[in-house]
Amino acid sequence: MRVAVIGATGNVGTAILEVLGRTPEVTSVLGISRRMPDTEVQPYAGCEWRSIDVAAASSEATACRELTEALTGADAVIHLAWLIQPNSDRDLLRRVNVDGTARVTAAVAAAGVPHLVVASSVGAYSPDDSLDKRDEEWPTEGIRSSHYSVDKAAQERVLDSFCADHPEVTVTRLRPALIFGAPAASEIQRYFLGTWMPVQLLRAGRLPFLPLPAGLRGVQAVHSTDVARAYVAAVVHRRPGAFNICADDVLYPKDLAELLDHGRHIPVPDGAVRAALGVGHSSSLVAADEGWLDMGLNVPLMDNARARHELGWEPEYSAMDAARELLKGMADGEGTASVPLRPRDPEQPRLRTKDGKHERSGADQEPSEVDMDLLGLYLSDHFTGATAGAERIERMAADFVDTPVFAALSELAAEIRGEHLYVQYLIDELGLRRRPLAEAVSWAGERVGRLKSNGSLLKRSPMTLVLEAELMRSAVVGKLGMWQTLADNAEALGLETDQFSELAQKAEHQRGVLDSVHEYARRRAFRTDSDVYAHDSDSSPVRDER
Repeated sequence: MRVAVIGATGNVGTAILEVLGRTPEVTSVLGISRRMPDTEVQPYAGCEWRSIDVAAASSEATACRELTEALTGADAVIHLAWLIQPNSDRDLLRRVNVDGTARVTAAVAAAGVPHLVVASSVGAYSPDDSLDKRDEEWPTEGIRSSHYSVDKAAQERVLDSFCADHPEVTVTRLRPALIFGAPAASEIQRYFLGTWMPVQLLRAGRLPFLPLPAGLRGVQAVHSTDVARAYVAAVVHRRPGAFNICADDVLYPKDLAELLDHGRHIPVPDGAVRAALGVGHSSSLVAADEGWLDMGLNVPLMDNARARHELGWEPEYSAMDAARELLKGMADGEGTASVPLRPRDPEQPRLRTKDGKHERSGADQEPSEVDMDLLGLYLSDHFTGATAGAERIERMAADFVDTPVFAALSELAAEIRGEHLYVQYLIDELGLRRRPLAEAVSWAGERVGRLKSNGSLLKRSPMTLVLEAELMRSAVVGKLGMWQTLADNAEALGLETDQFSELAQKAEHQRGVLDSVHEYARRRAFRTDSDVYAHDSDSSPVRDER
């Protein structure tokens, strides 16, 4: 059996790849994602891969053509691709989530795939204020004040139409509860809390009590491994219809407080919580908007009996266990080897010395051949620039999520953030002095630089991407010089030269990527017959040739 997974690098997609890899009936797996993972690391290593933009910055004709080509020969397609952020770009979310699902269904039909499994959600259900558990017959009209819920309900209507038009295709809809697991911990923090939130404090101490909305009846959750097992069971059994997927236990307010080791909670009026969340979101302090609260307070509790009886599925983790694992993962900054699931901090780098060791002896700390004070000033200046560069490229990726260059920028941002931390580590390992004031000024200067109008105050200027690419390209060229300098002086520092030569090669590749981004933007920015931010591009202008 050949299975294609669309959206294979996210929380659920990664877990599904792991389960598919140990399922005897599955002979090959095709992963489809806009951004590519590290294909040398499991579970991504055991799959074929295609980079396809379902709807963010592709035309309908292009997306359907590429999807149809990729899905031809598949026995089943699992469609997971869904955009959570940015909350503020409602058109983008609707296009990717609802129109994207329609494009996938069209490609499934055109490719002759006999089975389609789609990620719906508890969020598709209509409001319910009871404690009764509802089965799959509960209406799916969504929660009107939640964009996520509205789009999930609209996706259900897309599937209704597809089922009516294509009875030859078996369509399965899984409606999971909240999906928790350690590998998604940093992603969940970014999408719903924000990167600044000091979740590391969860290691050190506990709140004396937990404030919760007074109207919260209970929370249902499911572990990412359990939901992945449900998707694979749906593929193997090929059952049509909808299935609720959740753990057996419900986390009531007291249970949520028990996660903090004390069980004490205080009810806060729903309106006050909603107002506070609105202020936090509008001021960019909290990533989630008020709609997420509305959905959490109003969706029904689900009955998972049908999945047990027809799919032979049952949860191995309780909701409490899944929630505990998530909180620990957030405190530890856990993640995995895909851009969406990247950990809060990249893996700690290690210097390679001339003798092959990964540590430096005391005698190596101050080689007489090198002026360490001068080297410290040089590396500190580069680190200051790297601080601004890492912030800039991450902002570029976020700002241009609706363009064909997003995938390349996002993957580049992850690389550059890791190298930024590597320079910090290098300075510390060599015993050199950092200059935190200069770093702070650089960080602040990058943010002040965002205020430039580029000729347009109320919307993105066509020129913005051109200028941003030029600035980042200059920064990468400067970084290349640093790696070359370190390579030439590595032996005198007692370090292996190759590690810096490898980083120099990576910088050359990064410059090539930014050259392609710049080429894409400059050919459109100053033309009245082109649009840098059009959503109907025929193909991505940037391909990773490594």
